[in-house]
Amino acid sequence: MKLRRGLLTSAITAITLTFIVICASCENYLYTVDSVINDPGGGTADTIHFQTQVQPIFTANCTACHHGSRNPDLRAGNSYSSLASGGYVNLPATTSHLYRQITSSGHSSYTLTAEKQTIFNWIQQGAQNN
Repeated sequence: MKLRRGLLTSAITAITLTFIVICASCENYLYTVDSVINDPGGGTADTIHFQTQVQPIFTANCTACHHGSRNPDLRAGNSYSSLASGGYVNLPATTSHLYRQITSSGHSSYTLTAEKQTIFNWIQQGAQNN
């Protein structure tokens, strides 16, 4: 009887510890903008080009879901007009709908920090179709 009670106690302890470890390992995605971006003079380093820098991010990470049936349509050739006409990009970049989406917990894992920074810089620079 003691052995059975000891095994039950050990099993409950193992399950409890496993539950605690699983819950503690959940990530809370938080993305902060590099301090150079917060420069009031708009101190972004180089001009970000939509066609060669931003669109490849969308193509690699976003078009699996945003391929025309879900707004915005981020396929090459459609993305810029979909973002501009849909009100997804506006200044300041931190309040832009696109930026808020890519940094939200539901979308944050789809892009790397550097990719988020590129999109932020592009929006901050006026979200040009260049």
